[in-house]
Amino acid sequence: MILYYHPLSSYCWKVLIALYENAIMFEPKMLDDPATAQAWLTLWPLGKFPLLRDEARGNTVAEASIIIEYLGQHCPGPFRPIPQDEGAALEVRLMDRLFDNYVMTPVQALVGDRIRPEGVPRDPYGADQARATLKKAYAVLEERMRARRWAAGEEFTLADCAAAPSLFYADRIEPMRRGFPALSAYMERVEARESFARVLREKEPVWHMFPFANG
Repeated sequence: MILYYHPLSSYCWKVLIALYENAIMFEPKMLDDPATAQAWLTLWPLGKFPLLRDEARGNTVAEASIIIEYLGQHCPGPFRPIPQDEGAALEVRLMDRLFDNYVMTPVQALVGDRIRPEGVPRDPYGADQARATLKKAYAVLEERMRARRWAAGEEFTLADCAAAPSLFYADRIEPMRRGFPALSAYMERVEARESFARVLREKEPVWHMFPFANG
């Protein structure tokens, strides 16, 4: 297994959590090396990461949620990303979409606005809309997760692989811990879980590159 990734990408963190949960052996390849980047683009010309290359099966797997499901099928372990129960599985997939579409998407918009090249005007209206979306998402997630230990219920799933990085980044841009006690308690639990704690430790050498690292 080869994972093409960037150490600050929330979607790469999403896959890393799943890999670490089941102690799956893989070769990480950062995209700062030109040869690695070229190999990645040859496999996936759309130029998005993370990307998993399963050499043993001859498969190239794109998109974080699909990669995690693929790992669940071919590298099973105690962590089950998708429950067997159909209703529970739908809830996991819904929560995965909520975190990706309504937390990480506005976060990416705000990061993109912050790092615009010199001479390119910022988009204050778009930034305000992104922050408004985050606040709405916090309220919806607070209510939905109020009685849950993990993002979709009592078991750690794909939904948590999405929740942990998206909420971690969002909280640095639009703080939520004081106003949303259920989300705050969830973040304390998930940051203490070894799979995500490892991701957070590994980001430290490059964390200064995140434009909101210092607020």
